[in-house]
Amino acid sequence: MATYIALARITEQGMRSIKDTTKRGDAVKAAAGKFGAKVKDLYWTLGQYDLVAIIEAPDELSATAFGLSISAAGNTRSETLRAFSGEEMQAVLVKMG
Repeated sequence: MATYIALARITEQGMRSIKDTTKRGDAVKAAAGKFGAKVKDLYWTLGQYDLVAIIEAPDELSATAFGLSISAAGNTRSETLRAFSGEEMQAVLVKMG
């Protein structure tokens, strides 16, 4: 499974129902399975981003479909980063020769 880090901002729509944000977080975790993904960790943060999620998905197509389906609800807008473990990065470096 590949790892992704999603950095999200709560939209104006999401702020109107901010008291439901933890319930929405639970719903996001449950929805991940539909895409073969798993939300490993979800954090509410201070600063430039309101939420950080650590997600595992079998491939980029699954991760993208999951992310788009969450964004389509309109409560958040996110950036998703592909993250590499030390072992994965070592494999990349080996390919460099």
